[in-house]
Amino acid sequence: MLKIAMVEDDRDLAEVLTQYLAKFNIKVTNFEDPFIALSAIALAEFDLVILDLTLPGMDGLEVCKELTSKYDIPIIISSARSDITDKVIALELGADDYLPKPYDPRELEVRIRTVLRRKNKYMPEDEVEEIFVLDEQKQEIKKDGKFIKFTPAEFGVMSLMCKRKGFVVSRYDILESCDLFCGDEDSSSIAVIVNRIRSKIEDDPKNPKHFLTIRGMGYKLIE
Repeated sequence: MLKIAMVEDDRDLAEVLTQYLAKFNIKVTNFEDPFIALSAIALAEFDLVILDLTLPGMDGLEVCKELTSKYDIPIIISSARSDITDKVIALELGADDYLPKPYDPRELEVRIRTVLRRKNKYMPEDEVEEIFVLDEQKQEIKKDGKFIKFTPAEFGVMSLMCKRKGFVVSRYDILESCDLFCGDEDSSSIAVIVNRIRSKIEDDPKNPKHFLTIRGMGYKLIE
């Protein structure tokens, strides 16, 4: 099992990424405090570090500098900071990759795999297949490898959920995207569309295991 140190003060994001990467035999230990992270990395063996730049008490670039000066450990920067200067400095300091937020957890898993292969480090091959797979080019969604026929409105909502798999998607987010993929559907149709989707992807639509309602927040697609 791969062991990754994550330095991220967004607890919700850290939890989503930790749960997602666990499916790929990757154990993530998250540290909200960069000083504690540095101490832990000095004492334990980690295969890779996922590093945010905006941290309490110490800038992520300083953490990156500290790590690259002392350890030969791959680093992936995971940051919402859009300044190209930050990216350049991070890479100059020795970071191996820079992934701007927001991103799909699947992309992070692929980046981890790519960086470790580049470094000739071991990467477990016993991946867990994704249940829901979106092919935007073909405008198709498959569950367990089987094509599911959706109406345009259903496909629009489900494709959005697939792109944000593991994250809460608000009704506002769905409405904002309606101009792109929901035609003339309005806000009152969201619950109807969700119920229709559940009838196609859930074994028991009345007790969904994948397309969940998060009370007061929206919806979440999990595998």
